[in-house]
Amino acid sequence: MRVLLDENLDWRLVRYFDADFQVTTVSQQGWKGMRNGELLRRAAKAFDALITMDRGIEHQQNLRKYTIGVILISAKSNRLQDIQPAMHRVNQLLKTLESGQVIPVLVST
Repeated sequence: MRVLLDENLDWRLVRYFDADFQVTTVSQQGWKGMRNGELLRRAAKAFDALITMDRGIEHQQNLRKYTIGVILISAKSNRLQDIQPAMHRVNQLLKTLESGQVIPVLVST
């Protein structure tokens, strides 16, 4: 599975994905600063999943029209230590994530 890590997440999270997943960041793709609609259009052509903290994405975009699934992490901040506890759950969800699906992951504090 090909996974895109949004620019609002620490790039070091790449280390916490299962080896089964090919993970790339928005920055590595050269897509930094891109609006959500354009990002989703491009990402859907090359990736199966987008991992983000952008809570507005599910309300601003009709995600069902894209051939990409989204995991939406909600944490105290986007710092590595605040998000890393969610990675076990993210890895589990990626195994069953379907196109057009948006799955929230809440990190307990």
